[in-house]
Amino acid sequence: MDEQIKIIDKYFDAANYISACQLYLLDNPLLKRKLKKEDIKKKIVGHWGTVPAQNFIYAHLNRIIKEKNLNMIYISGPGHGGNSPVANTYLEGTYSEIYKDITQDEEGLKKLFKSFSFPGGIPSHAAPETPGSIHEGGELGYSLSHAFGAALDNKDLIVACTVGDGEAETGPLATSWHGIKFLNPKKDGLVLPILNLNGYKISNPTVLSRMTKPELGSYFYGLGYRAYLVEGKDKNQIHKKMYYTLNKVIEDFKRIKNGEETLWPMIILKTPKGWTGPKIVNGSKIEGTFKAHQVPIQINTEEDIEILENWLRSYHPENLFDENGTLNKEIKDSLPIGEKRMGANPNTNGGKLLKELNLPDISNYELKIERGITKEEDMHKLSEYLRDVYKNNENFRIFSPDEAMSNRLYKLFDIQKRDWQEEIKENDEYLSKDGKIMDSFLSEHMCEGMLEGYLLTGRHGIFVSYESFVRVVDSMASQHAKWLKICNELDWRKDISSLNYILTSHIWQQDHNGYTHQEPGFLNHIADKKSEIARIYLPYDANSLIITVDHILKTKNKINVVTASKHPSYQWLTMEESKKHFEKGIGIWDFASKENPDIIIASAGDTPTIEALAATKIINKYLPEINIRFINIIDLMKLNKNHPHGLTDEEYDELFTKDKPIIFNFHGYPSLIKSLLYERTNRNVIIHG
Repeated sequence: MDEQIKIIDKYFDAANYISACQLYLLDNPLLKRKLKKEDIKKKIVGHWGTVPAQNFIYAHLNRIIKEKNLNMIYISGPGHGGNSPVANTYLEGTYSEIYKDITQDEEGLKKLFKSFSFPGGIPSHAAPETPGSIHEGGELGYSLSHAFGAALDNKDLIVACTVGDGEAETGPLATSWHGIKFLNPKKDGLVLPILNLNGYKISNPTVLSRMTKPELGSYFYGLGYRAYLVEGKDKNQIHKKMYYTLNKVIEDFKRIKNGEETLWPMIILKTPKGWTGPKIVNGSKIEGTFKAHQVPIQINTEEDIEILENWLRSYHPENLFDENGTLNKEIKDSLPIGEKRMGANPNTNGGKLLKELNLPDISNYELKIERGITKEEDMHKLSEYLRDVYKNNENFRIFSPDEAMSNRLYKLFDIQKRDWQEEIKENDEYLSKDGKIMDSFLSEHMCEGMLEGYLLTGRHGIFVSYESFVRVVDSMASQHAKWLKICNELDWRKDISSLNYILTSHIWQQDHNGYTHQEPGFLNHIADKKSEIARIYLPYDANSLIITVDHILKTKNKINVVTASKHPSYQWLTMEESKKHFEKGIGIWDFASKENPDIIIASAGDTPTIEALAATKIINKYLPEINIRFINIIDLMKLNKNHPHGLTDEEYDELFTKDKPIIFNFHGYPSLIKSLLYERTNRNVIIHG
């Protein structure tokens, strides 16, 4: 063990050295000469405080992976320290395999250091550009939910997740500790939370770090964890503690898998913020204070350069790299190889593992209709189709915050139950330790985060939510959109299944809940995202809803939003008619239209379509001399001329004419339609929404 720890410590020094150099250096990457001002970046951007602890964790995880032949990925919750995963994936070799110009030598180190948080370079977070990352961490709070989602239906995987003690104060993270209550040890993977107590946020202490050890132990025991405390300022001592602790964790995991243990292991790693960094700079204490959060030394004077050089030399790069700048063989040989490297694990590039869904034939679910007379709960009818998607596929889940039943997904429960690993009482319904419907936890954040983790590791799913309360995860959807945007620019990132939302219990169907449940603004939120990612669909009846959901489940790298009716509602088109209409995304409904229109009545959304058709019927009865053209829009982005789905100006004018009055009934806020039609010729539009 002592020899192993010596090598782990050398690796730790190498990771810290590369992480620190990324912040500062343009040249002289191995400090072969005295550091000069021109070797240093003019604008130093990034974070240091969280980095050393993450390097320490990564070093020890490498040891246990290699020794036990584990299948493990790493999630960096305090993702501001992106220089840490970059350093570690460089040292293990994954980074250079993907980015061929970042070679494993002095020149490669120089390019790597320069590129970090530099124009035309790489971000300072654990971004999509970082091998092994499924979680950027720039916006805090989602690391554990991503970890638990990654572990679902992934029984051989261990997800090690570092949680910052500042991040732990966020609402989404605070609720995510309960994720263990939804992992089935027989069928799912394992999650190892590692809480790094470094004591500080940007400029304040953290709450958890000021709790006593008994308080911390009691807190996490109550949540269902056996918390192992690893602390100490002496490196050799803390290395040994982490070494032994990880061995205990793996034994705990074996007992959990065998059904012999109910408490889940977690590690509380207590280290100074900015550990191993500068102790004092210009008379101000840095290590172990909030001042280590970002850049510990601002370079203004020759004295500052000397402090920086002394700090970097404290890692003894001459003992870590050979003359060419290649990592020493004894360190390199201690690391996992191939796909056992956390940066190369295929679960972190989920498209590599993605298997297409075996989707049932939608014609088997057609609702036979009498137009405008038949009434049905659209979501109830959809549940027949989704039931069979579940039946046919092991890599599909629905996530919903206690709303699957409320949203009329009744038929799912014919063949599937809710995921619930806690006590099941006599009067509980549809709960099972083997269940795969994720709707037993009332947290939109947790549902969204687990679904994202599930998708990012190569599976498929849908988030079904009340329309108004999906706004809780606005920011998470934005972050996922940003992730997809960057992934689309990276050849090595393989396509993943789309993030799919079905929004029901919507604004127009709130007789018993009222104003608090009326908020259709998520459509505006998604419409503002990149056109290659954002898709919005407004089915008008059951057949069109089934066709829409069948379509979105086949798409990749998109965010699909579908609004749907859950209450009994009128039905308008046959399955075949709806297929043709969906293929176009927009079209004239001949049964409600006349030739040579005097006015255009348009609808988008189930209830607005009912109202618009009713208005058409009334006008035809009392003002038969007025010719109406009725247009329905199911694919909202057809209206946006700058979207890949958008109609050309010629196509738009052919439908809406260049000058006839348009009355537009819309599901959401009128401002969205105004923005979509802004560049169109015919501006003679009255929008009701």
